[in-house]
Amino acid sequence: MPKVLISDDLSPRAAAIFEERGVEVDVRVGLKPDELKACIHEYDGLAIRSATKVTADVVAAAENLKVIGRAGIGVDNVDVPAATARGIVVMNTPFGNSITTAEHAIAMMMALAREIPAADRSTQAGKWEKSRFMGVEVTGKTLGIVGCGNIGSIVAERARGLRMRVVAFDPFLSPERAADLGVEKVELDELFQRADFITLHTPLNEHTRGIVDAKSIAKMKPGVRIVNCARGGLIVEKDLRAALDSGHVAGAAIDVFEVEPAKENVLFGSDRLIATPHLGAATSEAQENVALQVAEQMVDYLLVGAVSNAINMPSLTAEDAPRLRPYMRLAEQLGSFAGQLTETGLEAVVIEYEGHVAELNTRPLTAVLLQGLLSPLLDTVNMVNAPMLARERDITVSEVKIDGPCDYQTLIRLTVKTERRERIVAGTLFGGTRARVVQVQDIHFEAELGRHMLFVRNRDKPGFIGKLGSILGSAGVNIANFHLGRSANGGSAIALVEIDGAAPEAALEAVRAIPDVIQAKALNFY
Repeated sequence: MPKVLISDDLSPRAAAIFEERGVEVDVRVGLKPDELKACIHEYDGLAIRSATKVTADVVAAAENLKVIGRAGIGVDNVDVPAATARGIVVMNTPFGNSITTAEHAIAMMMALAREIPAADRSTQAGKWEKSRFMGVEVTGKTLGIVGCGNIGSIVAERARGLRMRVVAFDPFLSPERAADLGVEKVELDELFQRADFITLHTPLNEHTRGIVDAKSIAKMKPGVRIVNCARGGLIVEKDLRAALDSGHVAGAAIDVFEVEPAKENVLFGSDRLIATPHLGAATSEAQENVALQVAEQMVDYLLVGAVSNAINMPSLTAEDAPRLRPYMRLAEQLGSFAGQLTETGLEAVVIEYEGHVAELNTRPLTAVLLQGLLSPLLDTVNMVNAPMLARERDITVSEVKIDGPCDYQTLIRLTVKTERRERIVAGTLFGGTRARVVQVQDIHFEAELGRHMLFVRNRDKPGFIGKLGSILGSAGVNIANFHLGRSANGGSAIALVEIDGAAPEAALEAVRAIPDVIQAKALNFY
């Protein structure tokens, strides 16, 4: 039975979901880093929010960990590259708190517009400074949204309801989607120049870190107001403080900080600042939603192999997983076949999908094929880290989907280019479930792969089969199945032999010594 650790405060219903669906769960909130490192090897899954820091050291100690589930959007507290290298799926819940975060951004914008926090402090201090707090209306103003994904699009809809004009910068926002939202898609510089209010809703990465700095602030209107409920590193905080002090930025509402918890910050103390302690997702509805969502996602992965909202691998729904399983087995076998025959450096991989398989979600198939291909060459490879390992080794991977007639109802063809040669292997499914190899190089035949196989490439000459059988018989190796193919009479030939046990090395050497044998290798499929 899989076992999961919940190390942060989640709704009790999350633990109930694990238990109801047959996953053992421990709730141990507040573990210190050394305590987490000491116990993480016991678990197949780890469910967290933002408090638990899954560092490279924790990942290194996680001998059995298969999945990390983050109840929320940001995974800044997870060393995703280390988890990926270890073959651990990292999931988040990008939709469960979208509405809550968008509403917080709108609330912060309204608070900025009417200076509500400062007015509240003044009034409760016994002052009646009615003329001091002269706000601005949002109606008719231009809101600039940087990042118009799940949360940004909800902010856009709410802002349109407030009769604001909305401009958005997002490289992935299509013209059709922009039209549906009623926003104008613009370049970033134009957004900075036109917006009266700017709100950030983009991930933190190498392209967005410091997207609001002194240079970008200089392009903004005097009196602009800035809202950030996304990620702390998007704003260069010292540059924003200087702009607040000069009055170029009339106000900033900040929910996230570069260093959290933010007990001290260069922005603190400004009369033009509204600050909240990372409350974007802090509603009871959102916390319930993300906790239940992450539990369901983790259970689906641990029990049926379904992958939802993963940061580091393709998605595979619970409905797709059973349907794709035979194709994944075929893809892994083809990759393993080519990988076990590869003896020089890999340079490129081309995967062709024909027939029925071309209509399916092929990204998981490509990942598991790469797993099979690299497994004979590298330790600890799985479908999570195989694409990353291929990139690290400068192996070009290409997917091709071929429409039109096919000799088989479904076909996967793998072409591997090495430093010395190009190798082709293709396979299909018989009856929708039984994997068969149907092509090696230009030779076509049909072979089922058993656990122990002997692959022999030779020139087609009389007497070869008898000699091969005699050698195996003398070594006490029983032949279970024998598959033969050739390109032409007297040309290249292939024998793929299923045997009942591992072939002794001496028998392999004897096979290699047969005249006209080019290559003989033992293959294993598990």
